[in-house]
Amino acid sequence: MTIEDIAARAGVSIGAVSFALNGRKGVSDETRARILRVADELGWAPAGAARSLAEAKTNTFGLVLARDPRNLGLESFYMQFFAGIETELSPRGYGLLLQVVPDLERELETLRLWRNGRRVDGVILVDIRQDDPRVAYLAEHPGLPTLVVGDPGFAGPHSSVWTDDAAASREAVRVLAGLGHRRIARVAGLEELAHTRIRDDAFLDEVAAVGVEGEIFRTDYSAEQGGSATAAALRSANPPTAFVYDNDIMTVAGMSAITQLGLRVPEDVSVIAWDDSVLCRHTVPTLSAMSHDVIAFGAHVARRLFEVVGGAEPAASLDSTPRLQARGSTGPAPVGA
Repeated sequence: MTIEDIAARAGVSIGAVSFALNGRKGVSDETRARILRVADELGWAPAGAARSLAEAKTNTFGLVLARDPRNLGLESFYMQFFAGIETELSPRGYGLLLQVVPDLERELETLRLWRNGRRVDGVILVDIRQDDPRVAYLAEHPGLPTLVVGDPGFAGPHSSVWTDDAAASREAVRVLAGLGHRRIARVAGLEELAHTRIRDDAFLDEVAAVGVEGEIFRTDYSAEQGGSATAAALRSANPPTAFVYDNDIMTVAGMSAITQLGLRVPEDVSVIAWDDSVLCRHTVPTLSAMSHDVIAFGAHVARRLFEVVGGAEPAASLDSTPRLQARGSTGPAPVGA
């Protein structure tokens, strides 16, 4: 199968096919999508890959991440997660091919290119969405071993490794309610992500169960939005006395907003971060956090993908349940609150 065949089937020029298959500018999004769809249907692969034996290995796993590359270095979760993956890959002579892209559409395009070109032996899917098109695509186009990092309810037919975010979210609410907090805010990440929905649902269920008030504020995980959400909540007519944040960067920004409003942590407002990090242990006061071993989590993901590549049946593997590591940022609710 050649690019001439793809061009004829798609009704475009050979140059347009070349641009689309190599991820280059020069074709519209609609044309690119049509060319990639035809390439999939025809089973196209680059000449080198087509000549290789079916059992040939690249000794590489792939991971595509939709992120602003300027912000990626600030996310301690992924730095630890990648380190954990490498602890398993390096001794086996494997490498991790990380592709940072701007959006979900480019994620799908990259996965298609990797699959058709046999660029990697398996892929790790992160930031799973509800009704995720990547999960569906790799299920409908078998041949690329896949490991989903997320709740098995969103993993389709693929193997998954997950943490119990629902239980962790409930624990955070129970601890704060036990400290006397009657109004608790959750500063959440992107709503379309499956783990955000899981945490949201558990948070709302638990505040209702323990008889306190709860409100969710939406953000994009950035420090800017974490800080602005905190300030907006505290300026409301009925401000919360406790916050649970979806990452450490937003928590630090939230503490700054609290201080700028003349309040103290934890005397006036308590805060809890998610995914414990070095940053949590070096703020003033130190940050209480829903903690789990992210490096071990990444290593678990890599081991499981090796099993999938080796032919293991699809299975869901619970890695851990984040537990509260109480530090200096949580305390009793202020008197009269």
